[in-house]
Amino acid sequence: MTPFVTQVLKELLARKIPISDYTFILPNKRAGAYLIHQLAQLNTRSIFAPKVLSIEDFAQEVSGIKSIDNLSALFEFYTVYEQNTPEEERENWETFASWGQTLLHDFNEIDRYLIDHRKFLENLSDIQVLNQRWNMTGEPTSLVRNYLNFWNKLWLYYERLSQRLKDRNMGYQGLVFRKAAKEIGNYVQDHPGHYVFLGFNALSPAEQQMVQFMLKSHVAEVFWDIDEVFLHDDQHDASYFLRGFKEKWPYYKEHPFQVVASDFGAEKNIQTIGVPKNIGQAKQVGEILAALDPQELRDTAVVLGDEQLLIPVLNSLPPQVKEVNVTMGYPLGSAPVSQLLEQLLTLHASEGETWYYKDIINFLQHPMVQKISGGDSRKLAEKIRRENLVYLSLETLLEETRNSLHPLIKLAFGNWEDKPSVALEKLRELIFYLKEGLNPDKDQLNLEFLYQHNLLLNKLATLLSDYPHVESVKSLMSVYRELLHVQKVSLSGKPFTGLQVMGLLESRVLDFKNVIVVSVNEGVLPAGKSAHSFIPMDLKRSYGLPSFKEKDAVYSYHFHHLLQRASNVHLLYNIEPGGLNAGEKSRFLLQLELERQPMHTIKHSLLAPEVPAVSRQLREVKKTPAIMQRLQDLAAKGFSPSALTTYIRNPLDFYKQYILGVREPEEMEETVAFNTLGTVVHDSLETFYKRWEGRELRQEDLQQAIKEAPEEVKRQFMASYTRDPLTQGKNLLIFEVAKRYVTNMLQLDLRELQQGQRIRILQVERKLRLELPIKELDFPVYIGGLVDRVDQYGEVMRIIDYKTGKVEQRQVEVVDWEELNTDYDQYSKPFQILAYASMILEETTHPAPVEAGIISFKNMKNGFLKFTKKDSKGRNARKETLIDETILEAYKEQLIQLIVEICDPETPFKEKEIPQKSW
Repeated sequence: MTPFVTQVLKELLARKIPISDYTFILPNKRAGAYLIHQLAQLNTRSIFAPKVLSIEDFAQEVSGIKSIDNLSALFEFYTVYEQNTPEEERENWETFASWGQTLLHDFNEIDRYLIDHRKFLENLSDIQVLNQRWNMTGEPTSLVRNYLNFWNKLWLYYERLSQRLKDRNMGYQGLVFRKAAKEIGNYVQDHPGHYVFLGFNALSPAEQQMVQFMLKSHVAEVFWDIDEVFLHDDQHDASYFLRGFKEKWPYYKEHPFQVVASDFGAEKNIQTIGVPKNIGQAKQVGEILAALDPQELRDTAVVLGDEQLLIPVLNSLPPQVKEVNVTMGYPLGSAPVSQLLEQLLTLHASEGETWYYKDIINFLQHPMVQKISGGDSRKLAEKIRRENLVYLSLETLLEETRNSLHPLIKLAFGNWEDKPSVALEKLRELIFYLKEGLNPDKDQLNLEFLYQHNLLLNKLATLLSDYPHVESVKSLMSVYRELLHVQKVSLSGKPFTGLQVMGLLESRVLDFKNVIVVSVNEGVLPAGKSAHSFIPMDLKRSYGLPSFKEKDAVYSYHFHHLLQRASNVHLLYNIEPGGLNAGEKSRFLLQLELERQPMHTIKHSLLAPEVPAVSRQLREVKKTPAIMQRLQDLAAKGFSPSALTTYIRNPLDFYKQYILGVREPEEMEETVAFNTLGTVVHDSLETFYKRWEGRELRQEDLQQAIKEAPEEVKRQFMASYTRDPLTQGKNLLIFEVAKRYVTNMLQLDLRELQQGQRIRILQVERKLRLELPIKELDFPVYIGGLVDRVDQYGEVMRIIDYKTGKVEQRQVEVVDWEELNTDYDQYSKPFQILAYASMILEETTHPAPVEAGIISFKNMKNGFLKFTKKDSKGRNARKETLIDETILEAYKEQLIQLIVEICDPETPFKEKEIPQKSW
């Protein structure tokens, strides 16, 4: 395989004209560097190198004006827009930037295609007017009039912008090429010589005009890189443009079309490989490269259809790949520090004196912040979560932060005054602060990212000083993102040795023996339709502007050119479904199969992993000596009623929580959780009723407590949830609910007193413990717990358990004792109530009747829900609400049976299948 550039150089070297007298013009600078390298390989003696230009550099040289980037052009456009638009019709920079870039793209197309701008833009304006009038009823509003005025003045904006840029000897790309097409005659007259155009495909009319004039003037020749298979196929998109040049250019009526290759039909091994997900493609690239020897790697290219795969591919390279050259560069926007700075700009773009905790935690958990803070940022994030600080001011942050973090916190969360100049200064200071905390030997890549960001901020500051249109941090953020989008970090490497990694456009003019193309999917190769234009399709067709058909043809040429001289080709595509075009392989792969050449060997494979069917099997854990020791420790401490009901619900959950000690991770409660609400209500009631422990309730006590309830609930929220005031959102509603629960409980007792009932508080939040004599076990067993309240209600002693959730009377009733240890949903609450009753009555001699039950704050209208033993499930069943020895003995029998099962070394912890609730 002889590369295209080598073929051309050999032909030119065979001529009498010294190679140094030629000027080579190529699609890009990478191709130019490759040409010089190949020329050096072909010469055994020293020679003067020829002049090599990219087509854009050549156009600038011909036109005499310098090309500017899109952002500078957008600023210039806004200056023109301000000067030629009445103030009442004018939009601010932020709104303008959202549509100005699209309009600049259309101006660029108009210039590259040498279209009469005045006529074209008047037609475009007429279309907009027709669209509005078609949908208009009645007189147009001021908004519609302003809109139509804008389109009517579009030609004026174009002319004033073009003139302003030309006066400053600069222009956007299309303007440079229009001027170059106009000046090409003067340039050729002033710069006679031998010009060679190499490897071009889709030339705009401006470029065509330059090339045709130079061909006509006999100062240039063009070498086209197209295979005869494509050129002679009138339907093939790969030769769509070159067929047109060959047929329509007057020069080729009398001169041959150079050079027609015949390499595509040669022997090729082509493998198409479907791989799930992008990361899977990157891993597959590594496996393909691992099978190549070092000599083959030197003539191998990895071409990325999706440039976001650069880092995954580099991380997947096998150890034998010693040298890598990345042509495309690493997008600065993908660097970790970019996300950090963009996050801060987003924060300061919104007004407010406090910061949302998620934004603060995202900042504190950024890898670079954690690295330079030595763990202090992680501790601060944990403290914010632990104390449920949802909104924090700068002062609060500084109070909660160690002194070592104060400079960083002030830079990140200080007042930026919504001024772009202040924001830029703060970001620069932050970059230098981060730089000081990094190790020069271990953090070279991060330091390079910081350096590139410093250059970007300097460029941004220069732009803002030249164009004072950006007046807020929000506007600055949009400009920053625009710059970040185009900024690349050059990755060092040897350009012409080792493995070559590049994007599709960087592969122009280059040839490789082994080619691996990644992301050969619809929507990537080709890129598909895009609507970044205000120009309707019919107007485009009328004036010959490119549509998606021409864009697809560009992709087709580049794709097939990669395969043209290659011998071994691997084409990888993503088969993972999800999203538009996801999982659909490119039409180019289907085309290869349908138009298969006789010498091509095409193999297809799918690397979808086999996922075996997973049968849902309930797990079980056998009891080891260590588990038995843990159970004995729990028994000595005392099994709590909640632990025992957890076992009833699911023994495996009991094992995880009480044997292993595995708990749910502590999460930030942005909204008050149910358990936190319960804690607040319980603790508030404990505060009040603890005062009256050991005596009878009085009406004045309860009335005073009702007045104090709001402040007490507030204090408990600060202790159990957050110190921040609960003044907004769901938390305010939950705060009001908590106050209502506490007040309702106090008012319930107050009504009882007002009706003549006597209530004496015996115990509040009393810790209980009871030893159970279990002959089956050779170690002591206790149960223990905390009872909410025990009182004397007239002649009856009541054992009360508070519940913030809703409880019905049927949920505290027992029919069959045998079901107490098996039916969690029905009997978990009676189980706990009777546990408290057993412990209290064991240590208290009380001749009066005893009742146990629940007060449900969501069911206050039913008051005290008494435990009830029913002899059957019917309506006429006999009910017993008093707790006597018979009930306690029946309960203890079931309790002991449960604990024996828990402590039996031969009974494993078996998982229960918990049915899903239907709503």
